[in-house]
Amino acid sequence: MRFRLVHAAFASSLAAVAQCSGSNSCSNGNGNDNSFQQRCSKLASQLKIENATVWFSEYVAANTNISFSDTDPSCGQGPLSVGVDFCRVALRVATSSRSSISMEAWLPRNWTGRFLSTGNGGLNGCLSYDDMAYTTELGFSTVGANNGHNGTSGAPFLNNPEVVTDFAWRSVHTNVVVGKSISKTFYRQQHKKSYYLGCSTGGRQGFMSAQSFPDDFDGIVAGAPALDFNNLNSWSGHFYLLTGAAGSPTYLTPDQWTAVHQDILAQCDGIDGAVDGIIEDPELCQYRPESLICPPGTPANTSTCITGTQAATVRAVFSDLYGQNGTLVYPRMQPGSELLGEAYIYYAGQPFQYSVDWFRYVVYNNPNWNPATLGPADYAYSDALNPADIRTWSGDLSAARARGVKILHYHGQQDQIITSANSPRYYNHVAQTMSLPSSALDDFYRFFRISGMGHCSGGPGAVFIGNQRANTASLDPDQNVLTAMVRWVEEGKAPDAILGTAFVNGTAGGQIAFQRWHCKYPLRNTYTGKGDPKDPDSWKCVV
Repeated sequence: MRFRLVHAAFASSLAAVAQCSGSNSCSNGNGNDNSFQQRCSKLASQLKIENATVWFSEYVAANTNISFSDTDPSCGQGPLSVGVDFCRVALRVATSSRSSISMEAWLPRNWTGRFLSTGNGGLNGCLSYDDMAYTTELGFSTVGANNGHNGTSGAPFLNNPEVVTDFAWRSVHTNVVVGKSISKTFYRQQHKKSYYLGCSTGGRQGFMSAQSFPDDFDGIVAGAPALDFNNLNSWSGHFYLLTGAAGSPTYLTPDQWTAVHQDILAQCDGIDGAVDGIIEDPELCQYRPESLICPPGTPANTSTCITGTQAATVRAVFSDLYGQNGTLVYPRMQPGSELLGEAYIYYAGQPFQYSVDWFRYVVYNNPNWNPATLGPADYAYSDALNPADIRTWSGDLSAARARGVKILHYHGQQDQIITSANSPRYYNHVAQTMSLPSSALDDFYRFFRISGMGHCSGGPGAVFIGNQRANTASLDPDQNVLTAMVRWVEEGKAPDAILGTAFVNGTAGGQIAFQRWHCKYPLRNTYTGKGDPKDPDSWKCVV
């Protein structure tokens, strides 16, 4: 199996050092070590940022092991190292009389003139340090913020709509405005291009920026976006109502979900032409769980089949959720994600904590709200409330389009947290709202379905696409969504497909298992029937 190497010219461009001129030339790696370090140590005292308290600016040498002792333990952030020298700046910025954000700016010696903001995940107030390390190493001046609160709990939202506003949009926007100012002060020149990288809640934040703040970024990479956010939380919460607690007649054991998964593959794996454990297009899979009902005389509590009642549970899981007056709340969970990592938290016989927190601390401001009572009236009330327009569903990207913003949207087709069915729903919503066919959307907005990928990463497919530091096989823009965006913005070459890589051991740098092109929506990937299915050229994107 061949492995496509980094395109030499582009790699050189990506690593290029920004050129500075005049008596105020910036320290960009061409100067001596002392100059960069001294400028970094003085930076904190030089920053004049309204409503901000700068905690420190410190020089970090390449490959230094950094510990984040001040990070909330629920964030689970361990030590990490960055492969380049950089200046680390930390500060607090007040966003209202009742709220503030904590943020950091990482300013690399090998600055390329590019600025980038990272996003967040879940309901959390955790800086995405791994993403910051990834992009700092690539020469972006990088910023990240805590979304207006610390830790993964939604409790800080209680009776404080200002913190909710930070979470909805103000943290990222403030982080960008302040971060660009810090970058300009340090390098003594304006950035050339501005980028965004985020997944899940971070994906939603990217689209919120495109919808409401089109001047913030030139290129946005948004993965598995938590769009239609209020209804997403209703949908996430409804799985507990379907399965009931462990031991309920409606509940399936982990072994039974394993049997369901194998049955799904038996019914749907071959639709794309290759039986390889990966469903290229789950929209084509209309799974019939009744085929797995135990035959008469089968012992109770079997792990290889299910009851008729359990089959009804499975059918409901893979069906759209409707609310009052037959309105769609959220599309179905796509078949195929049943065994991936966190997937089982939806089917584990207990409420999904993020959904619980959202309803308790935002929708009802009642820490004692009972998630077992969730129903259509709650769905409707939550969506009507829509605090700080967190729904992120305008569909009108006209301002972003007019400014020349580029958007690369991707979604794993085995996503166990945010159904992949919602992304084409949003893409089509944009097409309808703007009255544009796909050929016109292609000019500024492209969506890629990543077969076999779980929520932002993981899964049996060719999922190494450069969306995260640990999920990178190459910097070649054909194989990396971030560098593909840089090439699109700076060279005008838009991606038509993304080449993903799967490794035998599941870790980048190991033996390659196979590669596969991931098609630009609305095309889908189909095996031609000729050649090795592990060869990406044995597949084609078809209508």
